Amino acid sequence: MSFTYLQKIPTPKEILQEIPLSAALKKIKAIRDKDIIDVLCGRLDKFLLIIGPCSADNQAALLEYVSRLSKLQAEVKDKLILIPRIYTNKPRTTGAGYKGMMHQPKRLEEPNISKGIKAIRRMHIRSLEESGLSAADEMLYPGNYPYLDDILSYVTIGARSVENQEHRLTVSGLDIPVGMKNPTSGDFNVLLNSVQAAQMSHTFVYNGWEVKTKGNPLVHCILRGAVNQHGQCIPNYHYEDLMRFVELYLKRNFSNPAVIVDTNHANSNKNFRQQPRIAEELINSINISKPLKTIIKGLMVESYLEEGAQDITGNVFGQSITDSCLGWTDTKKMVLRLAQSL
Repeated sequence: MSFTYLQKIPTPKEILQEIPLSAALKKIKAIRDKDIIDVLCGRLDKFLLIIGPCSADNQAALLEYVSRLSKLQAEVKDKLILIPRIYTNKPRTTGAGYKGMMHQPKRLEEPNISKGIKAIRRMHIRSLEESGLSAADEMLYPGNYPYLDDILSYVTIGARSVENQEHRLTVSGLDIPVGMKNPTSGDFNVLLNSVQAAQMSHTFVYNGWEVKTKGNPLVHCILRGAVNQHGQCIPNYHYEDLMRFVELYLKRNFSNPAVIVDTNHANSNKNFRQQPRIAEELINSINISKPLKTIIKGLMVESYLEEGAQDITGNVFGQSITDSCLGWTDTKKMVLRLAQSL
């Protein structure tokens, strides 16, 4: 082996002791968890909106964004539950692009994962403390989940991870909702198999322990479009796509069938400005179809303070350094319109 051992990473127990979550914040999260779960289980007639930047690379900008989101939540509380996207890891392995705050607490510095773990935990806690909105993060590395497991209300498994055995096994032990994205190929059977695996009980090795899980009945699907062998984007949010998918989904007899639709990525052909139009089309589909209204529980939107994206060396406050995002002005219009249409 040719690994160079750089530093010992603190254990989750050590990090949680150093940076604890207060009892008051635990109560806020518990209330949020119940509402989100009740939506996914059909007990609460509201719509989820998992919304925020492609990557949370700057704490000050993220906190400003979530502060605005909190005020917007108060305006749409009767119809929508807003869940901030605070994504702290990005799937970059080819040497290009930003890997997220967990690797680089400051984007142009050398990687320092030990420092990054503390930075992302502090950021999640500050966001919850200042906004009252518990958040979503992507589980890119299953072994790292315990560093945030007392804070998050929602977890996403990305399109490149959804086929991975370790991700499926790990989320089978979570007690919060987990959205599985369809793979980049768009294969629905792969997506549904991932839900089936995650809703089952498993025994496996996790963080140095032999563990057994009960299965997670809150695991569900996220449709984000696909990419074919020629690199062309294929959307899967149109009415016909949704009806076909729901038919396949319901044949599996899963617990709490639910679908979230991602309005960006391959669904928008990576054109962030199309997200409001896609959201509007989806609501129209829900309003004319009882099966869709029953199973489609929310949207996922990429949004930040400033629209578009910049290079990692850019200095525009609140503008993405990864995928392009909708700006705040258009975001607010979209959210208010959604609340009126539901």
